[in-house]
Amino acid sequence: MNQPLLKVDNLQVRFTVNRNRRWPWEAPQTLKAVDGVSFELYPGETLGVVGESGCGKSTLARAILGLLPAQGGQVSWLGEDLLGLDRRGWKNKRRELQIIFQDPLASLNPRMTIGEIIAEPLRSLRPDVPREEVKRKVRETMQLVGLLPNQINRYPHEFSGGQCQRIGIARALIVDPKLIVCDEPVSALDVSIQAQIVNLLKDLQSRLDLTLIFIAHDLSIVEHISDRVMVMYLGHVMELAPKRRLYREPRHPYTQALLSAVPIPDPELERNKTIQLLPGDLPSPINPPSGCVFRTRCPRAIEACAGEVPALRAIDDEIRVACIRVEQ
Repeated sequence: MNQPLLKVDNLQVRFTVNRNRRWPWEAPQTLKAVDGVSFELYPGETLGVVGESGCGKSTLARAILGLLPAQGGQVSWLGEDLLGLDRRGWKNKRRELQIIFQDPLASLNPRMTIGEIIAEPLRSLRPDVPREEVKRKVRETMQLVGLLPNQINRYPHEFSGGQCQRIGIARALIVDPKLIVCDEPVSALDVSIQAQIVNLLKDLQSRLDLTLIFIAHDLSIVEHISDRVMVMYLGHVMELAPKRRLYREPRHPYTQALLSAVPIPDPELERNKTIQLLPGDLPSPINPPSGCVFRTRCPRAIEACAGEVPALRAIDDEIRVACIRVEQ
């Protein structure tokens, strides 16, 4: 097997929360947004990351890219530790690691033309590139993502949401990265446009040999684009498995509940399926349950689940699950 491009080991991201203090002398609370996440990412692979809102998906992505500080763990890119990089070191790594944001219009500067927006990373990270070469590269990248070169002097408000996301993709591609983090890139788009953007990403990955981390809520879209899928809950990884096996034989109760809610295109099957409703509400990440963080909503929880934080352990060569009862 190839060596991993990216290796994340026991990554922890925490935030200090002061707003819940009743008295000034009370100690601030700690929110564990990402708590001990580990995985590996291989060249040319797409890792799908799914879970409820607030489970830490976007925080994980930003911590990997150095956009948020991590309080523990290790992130290695081609064997080099990223968490120890200074500002100059990160500037060099930005050529290889890029991100596509969730809101296509809000991520674009309304005072810049799309030509300037797409060229900005190249001018910032490769100041040695001549001006004419930058213009040529911008036009090539626009065509690559389905934009017309004659639109180069227009502003973001003149484009639709899907076109703005294509601009965001072009901005990420302009520096020829190896890894692109897609942070819910289709959640703000119409369903038909979602399919176009996902197919565009798959085509670009094949043509440019890209590696992707694809974050989304829609498990149908994740199934379409991903090679492996990582399921997160309250800052922890519940299950990590190849797409074909996770969708056919989910092992963790949380994964089973998520997949039971995915719509089925067949009307008869959709009417007769059983949705596994989870009891209660999502616990606060400031005060998570002891032991397994999912135990308060888990239909298979036992007393032992409260006393032990389950490790993400291998069930076989492909599947890893964080549950002490997974084999029962």
